[in-house]
Amino acid sequence: MRTDRFGGPALSLFRMVIGLLFLFHGLASLFGVFGGNRGSGEPVPLGQWPGWWAALIQAICGALVLVGLFTRPAALLASGSMAYAYFVVHQPEALLPLRNHGELAVLFCWSFLLVAALGPGVWALDNLRRRGDARVDLGAGERRPVSA
Repeated sequence: MRTDRFGGPALSLFRMVIGLLFLFHGLASLFGVFGGNRGSGEPVPLGQWPGWWAALIQAICGALVLVGLFTRPAALLASGSMAYAYFVVHQPEALLPLRNHGELAVLFCWSFLLVAALGPGVWALDNLRRRGDARVDLGAGERRPVSA
């Protein structure tokens, strides 16, 4: 049995789950839903640095990664924001993630870096967008590939 055919769909499912979790994390902080910011039930105050801006990045990048649109740049931005969160917010408390409660930031950071490096997988809007760029509309629904 050939298992290599599962790589593309598995990467897509991984990307979707990570994107959905990141989206929910951002929405919780922006709007106070799903338990709110850090389980407080409250949103982060509008415009507050860095919390509100981080939540905005989480919501936007999470949604883009979830659907696979502009996946690599969105995942790279998400990874960088989580690296910032770890080193600025968590790491000053203690060196190890288990001691400074930074496990989630580390996991998101490395997960998004993996998605940025490997791409969106086979089930992504990026793939449809690329296919659309490679064709030219001839009218009446007829399409042909663009020649180089």
